[in-house]
Amino acid sequence: MSPPAAARAIEETVEPSAETAPACAAGLPALAVPAAGSRGAERDRAQLVAWLAYATCAVVWGSTYLAIAVALDSFTPYGMVAVRFGIAAVLTLGLGRLLGEPLPSARELPHLLWVGTLLLGICNTLVVWSERHVSSGVAAVLCALVPAWFAVLTMKSEPLGARGWAGTALGLAGVAVLVAPSGGHAISLAGVGAILVSTALWAVGTLHHRNHVRGGGVLTNAGIEMVAAAVIGNVAAPLFGGFVTRPPTPRALVAVGYLAIFGSCLAYTAHSYLAKAWNPVRSGTYAYLNPVIAVVLGAALLGERFTPRMGLGMAVILAGVALVQYRGRGR
Repeated sequence: MSPPAAARAIEETVEPSAETAPACAAGLPALAVPAAGSRGAERDRAQLVAWLAYATCAVVWGSTYLAIAVALDSFTPYGMVAVRFGIAAVLTLGLGRLLGEPLPSARELPHLLWVGTLLLGICNTLVVWSERHVSSGVAAVLCALVPAWFAVLTMKSEPLGARGWAGTALGLAGVAVLVAPSGGHAISLAGVGAILVSTALWAVGTLHHRNHVRGGGVLTNAGIEMVAAAVIGNVAAPLFGGFVTRPPTPRALVAVGYLAIFGSCLAYTAHSYLAKAWNPVRSGTYAYLNPVIAVVLGAALLGERFTPRMGLGMAVILAGVALVQYRGRGR
């Protein structure tokens, strides 16, 4: 499905009507119900769009770790953020206007800018910076801790329980295995720490969006958040190494273009929809599949080192996160 077609499918699914106003007010995907007989078909369609959004986050974001590694050949972290989200913001906002999306209220605008600053301006930059120090596959595995953070942050409304805490502890044990020195090779603690901070802040920002943004179209809201990130990148890049480390190579330009169109316009918009369609722990499990794609692509196309110990650490992390997810869906 092309980005415009996917966006239109999402828009048609969540477009509010008189019958769906309560659902929109609750921050859930609105299902138009023109007649009782069509309710089941509309519900099935909404679930299909949610699964498409989930698959997009899993597959596309899994491949973006490779694209980031390639783009870093020419761009600095803030330079990449500035160019990627500058392009993506223009495209996403423009498509939102073409589709006639509703605008968010003035009260919601500061929340959108804050979420864009947190998720795209800070979290994304931390991941990009970390890939200067760890492989794309390791970065993707560490980012799989996002669902565990969701579980911890929502434990008051949905207690973790023994299985959930065991999964969280197992995930942290996997991180320890992953970063432990072995055979003269050590994984950068700074790179690992940057990703751990990023995953925690990503969960905080996603929950903030879910709790404070009710109106506006999916594309328009995502575009506003991208504007915040682009501004941060353009302000910070001259202060922290500039925009590029050398004249951009064709590969680096293609990688940034991929990140802007597919990683941002398509996948981030899908993530915005999914965050409202499913509960946080369930929707965050796209992060389980990201490492599989990232590790395979990194080893196959970039020749990234992969050792048995790293495989063990990754397996332990994913087992811990899956345990938390099983707890989340079982309640």
